[in-house]
Amino acid sequence: MAPQTAGRARTIILTGGTSGIGFAAATAILRDERGPWHLVLPVRDAARGRETVESLASAVANGNTVEAMTMDLSSLESVRTFAAELTSRVTSETIPPMHALVCNAGVQMGTNLTHTADGFESTFAINHLSHFVLVNALLPVLSAPARVLVTSSDTHDPALKLGPAPAWSSADALARGELAASAKPDNALVAGQRRYSTSKLANLYFTYALARRLPEGVTANAFNPGMVLGTALGRSLPAPVRFISTYVLPRLTWLLRRVMSPNINSAAESGDALAWLATAPDLAGTTGAYFDGRTQVRSSEESYDTVRAEQLWSGSQRLTGTRV
Repeated sequence: MAPQTAGRARTIILTGGTSGIGFAAATAILRDERGPWHLVLPVRDAARGRETVESLASAVANGNTVEAMTMDLSSLESVRTFAAELTSRVTSETIPPMHALVCNAGVQMGTNLTHTADGFESTFAINHLSHFVLVNALLPVLSAPARVLVTSSDTHDPALKLGPAPAWSSADALARGELAASAKPDNALVAGQRRYSTSKLANLYFTYALARRLPEGVTANAFNPGMVLGTALGRSLPAPVRFISTYVLPRLTWLLRRVMSPNINSAAESGDALAWLATAPDLAGTTGAYFDGRTQVRSSEESYDTVRAEQLWSGSQRLTGTRV
């Protein structure tokens, strides 16, 4: 669909918008009547992007529009190419001004220790480093009023006992796939889950450090979707675990909410909350916050360590060659 620039149209960029929470959020944004919104979905596969845009066509209302642009989060060169093209289109006014950048895409690598094209461990690279580069590259066109949202996870909080807790290490070590010494006894599956929870802690350090740096009128907040069953996040898990998480557990949501945690949601429920955070006028002045769904809450005590956050920021700059 062609971009619409008339009236008060504004652009929202949403990573991870082809499935799961991201697709549900995209649907909710395109149905939102507070637009018009021009939604841009960065996608690794152009054909998948076209299919997603076609699938979303029925959701479009109130002059909202949607398009896909190519970007691969496993390649920093691809991220920078996307950011440069997007910046050119915003500054030339061929798409509307930026309203929100939603860093929602994420991976959980299961038992695999894999690396990106840049040589970084995939979980840390895709969940943190690539979004770090994307946000900083787009800062020049994120002029007030605008917002950045980063999807984290309640798995970052050891107090909730939702799986292997983060094992924080330096940015350089995490980029190599090396967790703190406390994680040495982990088997391959547990190590993969711990890399994920640690990357979600990195999301919070990044969000809070970003909020301290942004100019007035540009905000940064983090989002916890809760446990969302049946999404593509676990596509790299072992086949038996993947089958259970995709086909069995979603049918038992009511039971899991009762015996495990009330914060177990469908993709539609979490996607609606993420879309609200991206569009709600009431949040224009809220920054440096963590939202559990639509409710502002405190993240883990560990996540407020400003020394770690600043070390992660400087380490991420050095690893990616980002100048800000």
